[in-house]
Amino acid sequence: MTRRRFVTLDVFTDEPYAGNPLAVVLDAEGLDGAAMQRIAREFNLSETVFVLPPAEARHRAALRIFTPTRELPFAGHPTVGAAVLLALEDGRAAAALADAVAFGLEEGVGIVPCVVEAGEGRGRARFKVPSLPAFLGDGPEPAALAGALGLATGDIGFAAHRPSRHDAGVPYTFVPVASRERLDAARIDAGALAALEEAGALYLYTPDPDGLGQRYQARMFAPHLGVPEDPATGSAAAAFAGVLMQFERLGSAEHDVVIRQGVAMGRPSEIALQVVVEEGALRSVEIGGAAIVVSEGVLLA
Repeated sequence: MTRRRFVTLDVFTDEPYAGNPLAVVLDAEGLDGAAMQRIAREFNLSETVFVLPPAEARHRAALRIFTPTRELPFAGHPTVGAAVLLALEDGRAAAALADAVAFGLEEGVGIVPCVVEAGEGRGRARFKVPSLPAFLGDGPEPAALAGALGLATGDIGFAAHRPSRHDAGVPYTFVPVASRERLDAARIDAGALAALEEAGALYLYTPDPDGLGQRYQARMFAPHLGVPEDPATGSAAAAFAGVLMQFERLGSAEHDVVIRQGVAMGRPSEIALQVVVEEGALRSVEIGGAAIVVSEGVLLA
């Protein structure tokens, strides 16, 4: 068997044992998709990343990303965590976290440009989303969603927000919830959720009254991906830019949004979302956050 080094990080947090855990398998050459899927199932985290040589030498690496049950073309917390780890591995980051490095990561969705500041086993990364959010249509009826979430029909929606579906590499059904208390109360009914055709992953969100600026608190459920609940979901935050364009009056500017997730799970996470709007059109979306190394080890695979 080949010895392959792996590292785990907690992502979208600067504190260990918070945020979203991520396993990164280095030296993944020689592993096929089936072997990667078995390893991801063994880690049993929301995602496991496999680092491969890039197809083009000007990029830092190619990534393959797996949940416990399937491969994804793109995901946010694996991108942030892998970018921080690769900068640390290169030894290019200053210990004082002062100097930034930039590189591209090859993912199934395309080239993801990253900027990283890292040192002493931790760092921050941000990346530009390679595919702007696409509107996939309205979400299921509020009554059906409420039944799948253990909520009342009146708990679904706030202000102009109503259920919708958007995709920035991974599709999500976005479910606005009336208050943080009702968000915390949500519980998945697997049978009722399975009856909702094309609902897929559910991303619940509500305005966050804590702090300044535009802030939301969120929860994400994707049992069909082997993820009962995710502490932080960067790909959903990227698609959430489409929700904001649909339901909020975003003028021409750079809009900085903070999304807190994982609070109800005891793994608080914070995702920075930047939305750039020009002349009424969405021009770019960036996701950012912190990551910290938690463990290292060797796989025999």
